[in-house]
Amino acid sequence: MRTRLLPLLIVLMAGVLLALGFPLAVSVAAAQQQRVVVDRIDDTVRFAALAQFVTERSGLSLDKRRSMLQEQLDRYHDTYGIRAGVFYRDGDAMAGAPESWTVPQSGKGREAFKEALSGRRSQDPPQVWPWQHGGRLVVASPVVRDGDVVAVVFTDSPTSQLRSRVLRNWLLIAAGECAAMLVAVGAAFRLTGWVLRPVRILDAATHDIATGQMNSRVAAAGGPPELRRLARSFNEMADNVEEVLEQQRAFVADASHQLRNPLAALLLRIELLALELPEGNEEIASVRTEGKRLAQVLDDLLDLALAEHAAADLQLTDIGALAAERVAAWRPLADEKGVRLTEHRAAVTAWSDPVALSSALDAVIDNALKFTPQGEEVTVSVASNGESSTIVITDGGPGLTDEELARIGDRFWRSGRHQNVKGSGLGLSISRALLAAGGGSIAYAHHEPQGLRVTVTVPRTSPTA
Repeated sequence: MRTRLLPLLIVLMAGVLLALGFPLAVSVAAAQQQRVVVDRIDDTVRFAALAQFVTERSGLSLDKRRSMLQEQLDRYHDTYGIRAGVFYRDGDAMAGAPESWTVPQSGKGREAFKEALSGRRSQDPPQVWPWQHGGRLVVASPVVRDGDVVAVVFTDSPTSQLRSRVLRNWLLIAAGECAAMLVAVGAAFRLTGWVLRPVRILDAATHDIATGQMNSRVAAAGGPPELRRLARSFNEMADNVEEVLEQQRAFVADASHQLRNPLAALLLRIELLALELPEGNEEIASVRTEGKRLAQVLDDLLDLALAEHAAADLQLTDIGALAAERVAAWRPLADEKGVRLTEHRAAVTAWSDPVALSSALDAVIDNALKFTPQGEEVTVSVASNGESSTIVITDGGPGLTDEELARIGDRFWRSGRHQNVKGSGLGLSISRALLAAGGGSIAYAHHEPQGLRVTVTVPRTSPTA
């Protein structure tokens, strides 16, 4: 969730910074150029003040004022490298530096000259940008005598220094934008962490409860008020769910325990009654069988209630040796049925409750032997896979359909094809409960060419790590 939220915040902040940075950059460029334009206007005004008293238009001898004006323009050009000149209305030069310079016949210079002839100074020349190499800044001011424009003071400045200053200011703005972006990204990380930390804790607690750790709760501290309120509501819900499940387990355990004594008395009376009936009576044998089946169901219900309630005693276990031990314990029954029970042993360790894992393996191996016909094989393989270890039990039985695979492990569920096989339908449910208490799991799949593949998975890392 953080990976989706952070890019959104970063894009929004980048958009805000760019929206502020571009106008600021344009404003800085305009301010720098306006300062240069004001300086040039001041220069042209000074030259215009000298030029309005020049009376000689042409001739071999120049009056002192014109000579002074030419001297000022030459000095100005030599010092600043700016071309400057005073031109009559018809474009003839009154004075200029360099002397060969004439009024431009087209472009920005011609427009500025015409604007000055109308009595207006150059107030807003086109903006010069840093990438416009060789650009010039043209400023013109009218020379007014007795209310009439008699000449125009014209300056044509290079823009390299102006462009350098603008570029330098833009780099400062860009550096400020980058610094602000870094600060904004850091703030976004802190903000998303502050907002999403309760969500991560809530997600972890939900996962714990979903895997059977019903005592998991969320500390309602930190984060926005809405998430703290959600954490408190989640804890209340978890308390209620745990209480209901605890009542259900207690009811199953109590009911199973309370029914055992009446059922034992009933089975005893059935045995006494069987003594008074002819030997081989089919009805009494059927009643005896159903009574034993009911006793097995009650025992399994009690085991299931205890498995769901008891906490796992996790310890580092050599599951290869444990699996080999359970295979050895079930091999006599396999030999009796004519089924080959083989193992593929490996030195693999994992964190599990040895008693619970042994009970789960017993239920799975018993189920495999029960449905594997004579002459077929049941294999038990142990392996490690990254952060988990697996015990895979495969059999050569009839297997299950896809619909039946989706239901296997449900309480009291048995395939319609196997209703006559001894069992209560609770063995695999007990195995799942025992494994879930220690962070393990059990999965079912088809085995080729036939049969069922059961994978028992237990973690290799300590739950407290």
